[in-house]
Amino acid sequence: MLDVVLAPARPMEAGTDVPGRVTLRPGGSAANTARWLARLGVRTTLICAVGRDSEGRALTASLESEGVRLRASRVAGERTGRIGVLLAPGGERSFVADRAAADRLAPQDLRAGEFGVGLLHLPIYSLIGEPLGAAGRRGIELARAAGALISLDLSSVGPLLAHGRQAALRLVREAAPDLLFATIEEAEALLADRHVARLTEIAPLAIVKRGGVGASVFDVAGGELLAFHVATTPLETTDTTGAGDAFDAGFIASWIGADPAARHRPATLRRAVLAAHRAAARQLGSGPRELSL
Repeated sequence: MLDVVLAPARPMEAGTDVPGRVTLRPGGSAANTARWLARLGVRTTLICAVGRDSEGRALTASLESEGVRLRASRVAGERTGRIGVLLAPGGERSFVADRAAADRLAPQDLRAGEFGVGLLHLPIYSLIGEPLGAAGRRGIELARAAGALISLDLSSVGPLLAHGRQAALRLVREAAPDLLFATIEEAEALLADRHVARLTEIAPLAIVKRGGVGASVFDVAGGELLAFHVATTPLETTDTTGAGDAFDAGFIASWIGADPAARHRPATLRRAVLAAHRAAARQLGSGPRELSL
């Protein structure tokens, strides 16, 4: 996805214009996570769809330059997907999604031989809509058959709950992730209460991202609930775009690299959360990466 980022220098005013900065950046939740996994030394393949246009060519070239292997279906008659990102003071964002070609990835675009991996990671977007949702579900089937773990990020409350909470719960339960990422807002929205440890009814390991104050870990893989919080020092930022995806990559890189017998030990999980925060902090501190078209 192409991120079109609007950063006004002062609060927006209806009916007129304000000064600010407009930038074009490489985006897309799955692509952001893939980029950070590659930066962290993990062999990574991104399976996606783009348009047959200059934006699609620029985005795929940008990812390949960072060591991500690309399997990009180039969709005729659809432009590459775009996300409008409006930044508010303090770095929070609002989005306008024009997904276009990104939603055209189809089950027949997948190759079974590419799913013999350690872990398949999906944002919730990959399970919503058609044919992309069918491709996401097929990818999970192929990965499971090859013995891979599945991780899922709830990504965004709006798309997640677009068809109601019960439909969202069915969608996530059917994916049956081994590892589930959610912000505190996404977790509470999905569960309709604040007892976010109940995410372990859906996945044996759940990581709840709490922004600048840290993250909570809920693990039932050992038969009993293990729950703890890892606190971090808040960082000043004007743009949090991509930080959650970098967090996912940092956690996955540390966790998947651990001895399988130790992956659910508190020390391993704590190290993975700290690695996730380091990746998110690097994303926040790296400044905007503009895309040349």
